[in-house]
Amino acid sequence: MDSKKYHHKGIHLVRLYKIITVISGLLSFAYGGHGAKAQDEPLQAKTAYDFSFQKIDGGDLPLSNYKGKVLMVVNTASKCGFTKQYADLQKIYEEYKDRGVVVLGVPSNDFLGQEPGSNASIKKFCETNFGITFPMTEKVSVKGGDVHPFYAWAVAQDKGDRPGWNFHKFIIAPDGKLFASFSSGVEPDDDLVLDAIETLLP
Repeated sequence: MDSKKYHHKGIHLVRLYKIITVISGLLSFAYGGHGAKAQDEPLQAKTAYDFSFQKIDGGDLPLSNYKGKVLMVVNTASKCGFTKQYADLQKIYEEYKDRGVVVLGVPSNDFLGQEPGSNASIKKFCETNFGITFPMTEKVSVKGGDVHPFYAWAVAQDKGDRPGWNFHKFIIAPDGKLFASFSSGVEPDDDLVLDAIETLLP
């Protein structure tokens, strides 16, 4: 192309930019999360340890605190048909924590408003009803325009699946890379989940 032509007729550049923008937007819409992988290529170079949450009762919670451990990150909700999975998550944490496994609960109100409470009420609910002692983050979004950066990263990984509901499980290897992803219907103590954990332990 003759660059001088576009230099002197800047309006052509504007129109070209608008066309490219529209096409890019359509492609992103058509391919959803899969199309975002190419645009979010820098996310591929990161690890879980590059991200941080806030604790449910305040304070920073960098995932780098868990370097060298097996980390199960689960988006949770208090009024969901899968809420009973809290019991199994706590059981796994108690059985495996001395071997280097951490369960991290991430409350989210993204699915039918099934986590409407405040951070304080969520914490009380978890402790009172399930005796939860594993770490919990503040309530965040796990999808959409205000998705937490960790979830944007996890979905961008080759083994990452976008959470389709509450209690989606991401297994992070000791090196901070995503190792496996399990949908809500896969119970925390399912053999698939336990095999993934055991595979990563020394």
